[in-house]
Amino acid sequence: MTIVRMSPQDDTAPAYLVFCDIDDTLIRCRSGVEFLRHWNGLRDGPEGESATDEFLVDLYARMTRGMSREEANREYHRAWRGTPVDEVEEQAARWYERRSAAADFWITETVDALRRHRAAGAAVALVSGSFPSLIPHVARAVGAQYVLGARLERCGRLLTGRLLGRPAIGEGKCVLVSELLELHPGIGAGDCHAYGDHSSDLPMLHMVGHPTLVLPDGVHTPLYPAAMV
Repeated sequence: MTIVRMSPQDDTAPAYLVFCDIDDTLIRCRSGVEFLRHWNGLRDGPEGESATDEFLVDLYARMTRGMSREEANREYHRAWRGTPVDEVEEQAARWYERRSAAADFWITETVDALRRHRAAGAAVALVSGSFPSLIPHVARAVGAQYVLGARLERCGRLLTGRLLGRPAIGEGKCVLVSELLELHPGIGAGDCHAYGDHSSDLPMLHMVGHPTLVLPDGVHTPLYPAAMV
């Protein structure tokens, strides 16, 4: 896992930090899933898309039988084994440009909330287990200062499909949040905000003083800050 700073170093300390999940929290899609289908469709046409659908159906079935979301996330990234880094990066940019143009791509309530936080002097950090090449595009669009996510191993110009470290899922997100808080010793977790949509986001949400659950219809529901008890 890694923390990537999106903007140049600024000596001005943020007023507080905002941690935000991406899929179904900030955007209305499963970005990694859609991009894998896009990639395989480009390479193998309809057969590639069908193979992707079969892979995902099998993966979801294994999750219903007890596979953890963390292991499922590793399995998803293994599907990228042997793909050329440069081509993947190029297609990630193209996929984002096309997909983000859709009227329903963004969850407006979350975009507006992040805008208000930034206006109040906060630094926004996107925390996601999605495919790493996609996250910076979303981050730039909403002015996020940090990207917190997984790292994919490379062998020369190819991806190996192996994650370096644990996935940015569940407790993995908590590790990244803790590391960014350590980089800002003057900011207390109780002053920070977090947004997520899934039960696996709850550990991250409960680390801060102002956690918000994003419902499927985009409505924001404040949670009781369990970590602050």
